[in-house]
Amino acid sequence: MERLTPQEEKIMLHIWRIGKCAIKDVHERLEDPKLPYTTVASVFNNLEKKGYLCKSRSGNMKVFTPKISETAYKKYFLSGVVKSYFDNSYKELVSFFAKEQKISSEELAEIIRLIEQNQKKEK
Repeated sequence: MERLTPQEEKIMLHIWRIGKCAIKDVHERLEDPKLPYTTVASVFNNLEKKGYLCKSRSGNMKVFTPKISETAYKKYFLSGVVKSYFDNSYKELVSFFAKEQKISSEELAEIIRLIEQNQKKEK
């Protein structure tokens, strides 16, 4: 899976929210700075080439569908960050945010609760 540029990620976030869509559907939802339609169309073509989108036709309109889910991309992206910057340790990632005070003790307790809940489901 190839990493997305910030512009591609911005557009993919809209596509993931909408699902099956045309270029105009995403273009209409973009906030400032509003990209020109042709730029959005170019990004769609790049996303298709990278394997993130499937293109089909509905009448005379091109319709695009995500090939890769948002969850799959998040997993891919986060594992790369953890591997590159945190010695492949999620514990190091969480402790980094705790030290930088970017995560509260309440949020940490919620994370622990979710982990314990998932462990119970696996048994």
